[in-house]
Amino acid sequence: MNKKNYNLSKWITGKGPKSDIVISSRIRLARNIEKIPFTHQSNSKQLEEVIKKVNNTLAKNNNKFSKDNEFNLEYIDMNKLSKIEKNILVEKHLISPPHAKSEHKRGLIINEDQDISIMVNEEDHLRIQILKPGLQLNECWKRADTVDDFFENEIDFAFSKKWGYLSSCPTNMGTGLRSSIMVHLPALNITNNIEKMLGAVSQLGLAVRGLYGEGSESAGNVYQISNQITLGQTEKDIINNLESVTMQILEQENRARKRLLEENEDFILDKIKRAYGTLKYAHMINNNEALELLSYLKLGIDLEIIDNIEADLLSKLMILIRPYHLKNFFDEEISSDYQAVKRALLIQNYINKKEE
Repeated sequence: MNKKNYNLSKWITGKGPKSDIVISSRIRLARNIEKIPFTHQSNSKQLEEVIKKVNNTLAKNNNKFSKDNEFNLEYIDMNKLSKIEKNILVEKHLISPPHAKSEHKRGLIINEDQDISIMVNEEDHLRIQILKPGLQLNECWKRADTVDDFFENEIDFAFSKKWGYLSSCPTNMGTGLRSSIMVHLPALNITNNIEKMLGAVSQLGLAVRGLYGEGSESAGNVYQISNQITLGQTEKDIINNLESVTMQILEQENRARKRLLEENEDFILDKIKRAYGTLKYAHMINNNEALELLSYLKLGIDLEIIDNIEADLLSKLMILIRPYHLKNFFDEEISSDYQAVKRALLIQNYINKKEE
């Protein structure tokens, strides 16, 4: 795997609208190739045929299908990657854990900025994913639509006039589109309003997941919110609905932050400064504790209580403190017992650098 794939993705390091609360936006499209069985029903030869069609499309169109954009997409053979390389991609949200663990023939298509990632032969033949920092759902969709056209110009996707794009999972039928945001909601959590808000979001037909997606719990007051229905709605409807709900979430979180400062200023100042002190001086720290403290530190930065550290600290460190990024950062094997020490050291190196 090219060394550039170890770098932090642009969706993590870039700036975006409403980034005090919205960490990132994502659009994902599920696509399958006509006349080839879904991935879980395909044999090795059929999976190779998917890969061949994808690579032929890359070779033919890669740098000439858009006058304004050169995607410079690169195909990576997942079967040739090491365990650490695959898990670094998982930790950066570029591939799913099942895609990393699978033994069948599969691949990943990625661009240099790593804001485009396309899983090949995961649950569907193609899972096209666009990631951007902040609230940029429409911008993600425009790019996803262009990338979709890039492949559909050469590949016939499985499509039904009645059911839309066909998928191995019925919940992805229709547009095949998943629109999601990653949000940071510490004030709603501190004021005990988070469950009420998340319950209301669920009643609107949206799914709420933790930091690491399906089946994970929230860590660091970070949540992923996405549409559940792809059939019977247009792409515009799906995106507009999520964006509308997001704006309501932003309003509630901002109100909670204002109320904390007005009614519990000493409490919140103590919580933020204790988090800062622990992160700066702790000798050992586990992943969940680090995320919780980084969450409070980001809140302090956003409320202008902490003024010597940039606001992107949480989005960067929530990736870098993960086990395989730690191994890569220190360029050594790290035992599970020693990870807490190395994690504390990495955080302190990062904070001290930001303070210079």
